[in-house]
Amino acid sequence: MAANIVSRSLKRVRKLLADGAAKHRLDGRELIKVRNLLHECASGAGGEVSTRRRAARLAETYQDLDDDGRAGFLRLIATEFGPDPERVEQAHAAYQASIGEAAQWEAESNLRQALRSSRLRILTQFTALPQGVKFLVDLRADLLRFLARDPALPSLDRELESRLSAWFDVGFLELQRITWDSPAVLLERLIEYEAVHEIRSWSDLKNRLDSDRRCYAFFHPRMPLEPLIFVEVALTDRLADNVQTLLDENAPVFDTEQASTAIFYSISNTQTGLRGVSFGNFLLKRVVDDLKRDYPRLVHFATLSPLPSFRRWAEKTPEAWGCAFSTNDLQKIARLLPDGSGPLTAADQLPQLLADGQWIEQPRLARALEHGLLRLAARYLLTASRNGRPYDPVARFHLGNGARVERLNHLADTSARGREQSYGLMVNYLYDPDTIELNVEAFSTSGDIAAAAAIRRSIRD
Repeated sequence: MAANIVSRSLKRVRKLLADGAAKHRLDGRELIKVRNLLHECASGAGGEVSTRRRAARLAETYQDLDDDGRAGFLRLIATEFGPDPERVEQAHAAYQASIGEAAQWEAESNLRQALRSSRLRILTQFTALPQGVKFLVDLRADLLRFLARDPALPSLDRELESRLSAWFDVGFLELQRITWDSPAVLLERLIEYEAVHEIRSWSDLKNRLDSDRRCYAFFHPRMPLEPLIFVEVALTDRLADNVQTLLDENAPVFDTEQASTAIFYSISNTQTGLRGVSFGNFLLKRVVDDLKRDYPRLVHFATLSPLPSFRRWAEKTPEAWGCAFSTNDLQKIARLLPDGSGPLTAADQLPQLLADGQWIEQPRLARALEHGLLRLAARYLLTASRNGRPYDPVARFHLGNGARVERLNHLADTSARGREQSYGLMVNYLYDPDTIELNVEAFSTSGDIAAAAAIRRSIRD
């Protein structure tokens, strides 16, 4: 009987997710029911069947709420199920009084227990559901959206992030290669979650899974068809310098026996609710090991990466253009500008002249802009910072994992997105096994950025 109730509840949860049923607010009557269920969860009343029934009913209720209702649901957990202040005060006083005495260690244990909130006991009960871990990941995604509107929620978020970090420790994750023969639902998820270069069709996806390509993902045992993060790899014989060429469906398949270089051209995190839970660096290290085992001739491991914040930074930093473009550069560019563009008298006029992206379609003008844009991008990568860390989020990731800035590529991504983000520029980060650990240490301790000599020279020229 109880098992049937749980099953029906779970089916309703899945149906609500699938058909986008109308959501409603958390009214007074339902709030009382939710509060009572939460108190039962906090007390741990009943056995396993009762736990599953309560968790299923709460999950069903939560999924059926609109944003205001969900925010109220989470606020209820955050404010009414935290540590008991009086108990914490007493335990802390007992601990302070026992320091240096034999009772210190028991007092420390009691203080730690007093600080443990009922929130974790409530949240953990959702894991009893077949899709409970995924439910909690999605619940945290909601929580992250609501943090700015309610100061009571960050404590709940920190507790949930800590618990998810433990559940999603890299030691529990499984590395799997995804192929064209993988389940259709998993292939659909790749299309949905691809965050760097949109997968436009099934033929596009098939090309990315061909014999000269690899796709790897981390999975959690409780979310077997939900990739947590995945990386797409191209096997080639040189550093890639153009993503459109790399993704060309009509290009011949490369002979992997001749491959010397693995290009990581897309890394996508898929679960917003796992923000702050880091496993991307472990993914790359595991993938490198896997590739080296299968292809012993591989000697270079590099990325073809976007510069997602470059144009935004450049438009906000007009003085940087004057450092990147010489007077001679400006004269060459001015001669090639279309009629009606107006005179070009200073480098800080360039952002406005380049705003519409039409210059990319004019080969001579694009060539005249190339060196200046490359110098500007090198300055951005090596000097632009935010809170003491590289301004660019992709750079923060790869530099923090021990890569070095190897090469900048002009007109490497001429898609609308590439133009909007970075004037079409992309960058190769190189993972050299002999220097990775040294680079990580230098970056983490003093913020030193590893970069090829040519990149460093370009900002001094």
